[in-house]
Amino acid sequence: MKRSAIISIFCVLVATIASPARGAETPADSTASMMYLPLIFDTQNPSKPESITAPEVQLPTPGYDLDSHSQWLSDAQARQSHEAQVRYRAMLENPQLVAFNTQSLPEAPHDRILTSAPSEGLLSVAPPQVVEPTEAPPAPEVSMHDWLHTFVGSLHFTQAYISDNWYQGGTNNLNILADIKWDFNLNQDLHPKWLFNNTMAYKLGVTTAQADTIRDYMINEDNFLFTSQLGYKAVKNWYYSVMLQFKTQFFNNYKPNSNDLTASFLSPGELNLGLGMTYDYKSADGSRTFTLAIAPLSYNMKICRDIKKLNPVNFGIDADHHFKHSFGSNLEAKWMIKFNANITWQSRFYVFTDYSYVQGDWESTWDFAISRHLNTQIYTHLRYDRSHPRHDDWKYWQFKEILSFGITYRFATM
Repeated sequence: MKRSAIISIFCVLVATIASPARGAETPADSTASMMYLPLIFDTQNPSKPESITAPEVQLPTPGYDLDSHSQWLSDAQARQSHEAQVRYRAMLENPQLVAFNTQSLPEAPHDRILTSAPSEGLLSVAPPQVVEPTEAPPAPEVSMHDWLHTFVGSLHFTQAYISDNWYQGGTNNLNILADIKWDFNLNQDLHPKWLFNNTMAYKLGVTTAQADTIRDYMINEDNFLFTSQLGYKAVKNWYYSVMLQFKTQFFNNYKPNSNDLTASFLSPGELNLGLGMTYDYKSADGSRTFTLAIAPLSYNMKICRDIKKLNPVNFGIDADHHFKHSFGSNLEAKWMIKFNANITWQSRFYVFTDYSYVQGDWESTWDFAISRHLNTQIYTHLRYDRSHPRHDDWKYWQFKEILSFGITYRFATM
């Protein structure tokens, strides 16, 4: 017989001898014996247990004495001391049986029902009873929207560099830039065969005109852009589509220290209508989107409303004419890549040609989020226009760069 088995039998015998006989009328009968508990190390000096002490009783009348004795307390303490000595001796001789220390006990099981039987000295732990529903719960109501809206508004403080032949004018400066973008697109989960994407964007930049003796401020960014794509599914991600683009500015802009206009409302303005195919892609997690619209048949109209104060030739329109109509082809590509929660890159490339001249724009925006509403942006706009008068240094190229920091608010419906 193994030594550990002998020790266990010995502990049980000692506990039986030390316990009073059943039916004895003593308060200690209801106390569960420590001999039946697992060996758990708790102290190195078990000779003075303090778990059983006499209660303190406040007597209402001074000098009044209770007719009682404390022999039951002495017996209980002696019994507990004896049991503690036996358990401690067993742990010293069989340390392999000591699974736990009171300082490093495992966490109690969660969501369990604990029941006790003091007269038998037993504790039982059982899992809670789970009542299975007889009927499935009703499915929650989910409202689906035909139109998905995304709104982004920002107010940034900016530093800008503008080439001296920029078609809307302007100078290098520090300014305040307000940027609003609203996307409202048809929900393709409800209408899988249709593509209807619309974007309305407006940028307004105001700068102090320190070198201007006529006015206190200047407008160096005033660009309204509306794009729309309506398509019917052809195959996979391709759609037969009609594309529309319109852009203009709203406010007057002047040369420094002069009343000479460089741009005003619908001067310039541009409208383009194309017919062709559109490729639309969106990753499963929404971190990458790409749209390519190709219109082999395209109509382009350039507008100069105020030909008395502005030279329409600067906008690619014949002298003394308000409009120029062209037929040709155009291409527009938009993509967005969200590298992580803080860095996003959006870009738009557009080109139109009537096969006698080429006009194109490439806009890119890097967004670095600092917090939910604070961010830094780097915006670049590269433009090529063969219909614009040739510049000595930049030729037919134009360039704008804006570095900004400010607050941004986003809102979307799903």
